[in-house]
Amino acid sequence: MAIGRENEFLATHVNRAHVDEGLRQYMLQVYNYMCAGLVLTGLVAYAVANTEILRNFIFGTPIYWLVMFAPLIFVFIYASRIERMSVSSAQIGFWAFATVMGMSLASVFLVFAEASVARVFFITASVFGGMSLYGYTTKKSLSGWGSFLFMGLIGVIIAMIVNMFLGSSALHFAISVIGVIVFVGLTAYDTQRIKETYYAGDDQAMVTKKAIIGALKLYLDFINLFIMLLHLFGNRE
Repeated sequence: MAIGRENEFLATHVNRAHVDEGLRQYMLQVYNYMCAGLVLTGLVAYAVANTEILRNFIFGTPIYWLVMFAPLIFVFIYASRIERMSVSSAQIGFWAFATVMGMSLASVFLVFAEASVARVFFITASVFGGMSLYGYTTKKSLSGWGSFLFMGLIGVIIAMIVNMFLGSSALHFAISVIGVIVFVGLTAYDTQRIKETYYAGDDQAMVTKKAIIGALKLYLDFINLFIMLLHLFGNRE
């Protein structure tokens, strides 16, 4: 009996170690995709902002409106179809989205001083890193945050649309503050949800697609947090 219990304990311990290592590799893959996407977005944004032909083509023609709204349309279509895509198609879609987002964010380098953009980027990275680590390590369930954060997100979107017509600086400031709170919370919430989607029995293709979906969520959290913080702390040219 003692030997049987010992064997059972060892088997459980080995299985748990296997799951922990698999989870670590899975989350590492999520963060690698997210970081690579951010690097691609940053390079594209900088290139567009500093290349006269591209800058004039995008921001000097009606193409501007297409570029501005393309990421929103793209992400809805991509997110709704990614589970049915092959791994290669999901990867291509992710890189394509990061490129389109970079074209859209080129305006950041035209509006804000580069030193200011860099400073806010590192602030964003620090806040994001801390909250993502919290979401990954905490034993407390963050599921209760979901409805609150979703309502906050909807409120921010509606307020942004309204302020496009009002042009209120006070409302703009309020949107940025609330937006920071919402995306800080979403960073921790999404990290925990991504961690919970890991399943040791998934094949490699499924693990990769789950990692890309998770990376997309964290990528969007980072980008939106960066934009909100830039509105609060960025120095305009």
